[in-house]
Amino acid sequence: MEIDLGKLAFDVDFHPSDNLVATGLINGDLHLYRYSPESVPVRLLEVHAHTESCRAARFINGGRVLLTGSPDCSILATDVETGSTITRIDNAHEAAVNRLINLTESTVASGDDEGCIKVWDTRERSSCNYFNAHEDYISDMTFASDAMKLLTTSGDGTLSVCNLRRNTVQTRSEFSEDELLSVVLMKNGRKVVCGSQTGIILLYSWGCFKDCSDRFTDLSSNSIDAMLKLDEDRIITGSENGIINLVGILPNRVIQPIAEHSEYPIESLAFSHDRKFLGSIAHDQMLKLWDLDSILQDTRNTQPNETGVIDSDDDEMELDKDPSKLTKGNKRNNPNNGQAQGGSNNFFADL
Repeated sequence: MEIDLGKLAFDVDFHPSDNLVATGLINGDLHLYRYSPESVPVRLLEVHAHTESCRAARFINGGRVLLTGSPDCSILATDVETGSTITRIDNAHEAAVNRLINLTESTVASGDDEGCIKVWDTRERSSCNYFNAHEDYISDMTFASDAMKLLTTSGDGTLSVCNLRRNTVQTRSEFSEDELLSVVLMKNGRKVVCGSQTGIILLYSWGCFKDCSDRFTDLSSNSIDAMLKLDEDRIITGSENGIINLVGILPNRVIQPIAEHSEYPIESLAFSHDRKFLGSIAHDQMLKLWDLDSILQDTRNTQPNETGVIDSDDDEMELDKDPSKLTKGNKRNNPNNGQAQGGSNNFFADL
């Protein structure tokens, strides 16, 4: 299925339990569509969410609310049923909001263009802490829920690990020679996989984040702007050349291309709630919904590349023993610490 959005889209997200998909567009609009294998997708909502582009869009609160972020520094919560504004924070960040991610049932995180990450607690209805994790824009985030750690990549070429229990930036990798654009957790949490501007995939072992343990250079020379974890051994990557690849991790190999956007750079990838569809957006202004079973069926008999590197590292995922929840602290005064904010940002007042 294809949907002509009419504008460049920056983000795509699927409803957690229904056949709904949302996109954020360059003109600040938020679109919501209902899709079905038997019919043409129908647009349910078109909301002018922001005065500048809508860079990030995420369903929260069980899919009842759509959260969006923008370079206008605002974060907006929109009612999925009515399209009405629930609440807006006009100064959610001091810089352009670039990324949003769900953490727990009651917390989300946002990242901006100056490397700042904020965590928002929907129960407290405010931002509860923040991390000055990077020196450049936050390009991607992923959450290790068992360890309560938020992993982030940045245009400054580093990977950071934010400890949400201790409210600190626990560690930060050495600077790579490249912008890091995407990140996923693999191998049951033992490996962190990052995509880069030059198309190199960097692998970090859990607990050893200072330097990567492996580099995979065979994918392409095009930037890896988006990645999705398919299972513990395979990822789906979206690149600058418009190709969506299925890639094996340890052993590292390009299994095969599975979809494409006609040489237009991929912006974002997402799975539907039932994982029947892969959603992709690119600079061709199209939202494409791919039948996942169909595009993967030709890969089932693909043999591993003999030149793939097998990493023997079998370290287990470090788990914090402290069972405490997110806590609050003082205002920001240390670039290496995540400090709590007060309740002045009344974000989820009506949720």
